[in-house]
Amino acid sequence: MNHLIEKTVSYFGGQLPEIAQFCFKVVISILVFYVGVRAIRWLIRLMKASLEKANIDTGVIQFLVSICKVVLYVLLVLNIITNFGVKETSIATVLGTSGLTLGLALQGGLTNLVGGIMILVFRPYQVGDYIIVGTSGIEGSILKIEIFYTTMATVDNKTIVVPNGTLSNSCVTNVTGKDNRKLEIKVGISYESSIKTAKEILERLLHEDSSIKSDMEMDVFVDELADSAVIIGFRAWVSTDDYWKTKWRMNEKIKEAFDAEDVRIPYPQLDVHLNDFKHAGDN
Repeated sequence: MNHLIEKTVSYFGGQLPEIAQFCFKVVISILVFYVGVRAIRWLIRLMKASLEKANIDTGVIQFLVSICKVVLYVLLVLNIITNFGVKETSIATVLGTSGLTLGLALQGGLTNLVGGIMILVFRPYQVGDYIIVGTSGIEGSILKIEIFYTTMATVDNKTIVVPNGTLSNSCVTNVTGKDNRKLEIKVGISYESSIKTAKEILERLLHEDSSIKSDMEMDVFVDELADSAVIIGFRAWVSTDDYWKTKWRMNEKIKEAFDAEDVRIPYPQLDVHLNDFKHAGDN
C-alpha cells in the first residue's frame, strides 16, 4: 500500500511542471480572451463611427460591421487555440479534411451570406424601409441588415428576424421605396343617388385636404356598375409618410359628406319580384 502511494505521489510530482504550465496557459488564455473581446468591441465602434462619418448607407455599415465582428472573433479563438500548442498547420489540416462536412452544415449560412451581399449590391430595400415579403404574411420596417439575417419591426412593435437567403429569393414589395404614393379609394353609392353629386363631393374633398398633392395627377371616376351599387372612386398622390393617415381621414370625410348630401352608401341586397300566375287547369 505504501509503495502504491509513493508511486502515485512520485508520478504527480513529476507532472507538476506540466500541470502548472497548463494552468498558466489557461490563465493567459482567459486574459487574452477578455482583452481581445474588449479590443474587438473598441475596433467595431471605431469602424462604425468612421463609416458613419463617410455617409455610407446604414445597411452597408451594419453588414460590414457584422462581417468584421465574425472575422475578428474567429481570429481571437484561433489565437487562443494556438496558445495551447496546436499548430496552424494542424488547424488547416483539420479544416481541410472536414471541409465537405462543414460545407454541408453551413450551406444555409452560406446562402444567407450570399443573400445579404445581393441585398447590399442591388439594394431592393434599405434600413428604414417598410417591406412586404411575398405572400408569407411577413412585413415590417427594416431595422438591421446583418451578415446572415435582416431584422424587421412590425407596426405593433414585434421583432422579426428573417434569413437573408429567404429575402433574396422572395418577391419583396418595398412600400416606402418612393417619396410619394398613389392613394386610391373606392366607395359604392346607390343607383338612386346622383353620380354627379358624388363626384363633385370627392373632387371638393381632394382639393380641400392639405395632404393631397394638388400639383400632381388627380382622377375621380366611375369604376363599376355593380349588382347593388355604382362604384365610384378617386386616385391622387400623397407623401408616403402621410399615406395611411390621409386614407383614414378621407374615408371619414367621404362618409360624412355623403350623409350631408343624401348620397346613399348601400349594403348588399337582392330584389325579389313575385309574379302572379294561373295553374294550367284554372279558367
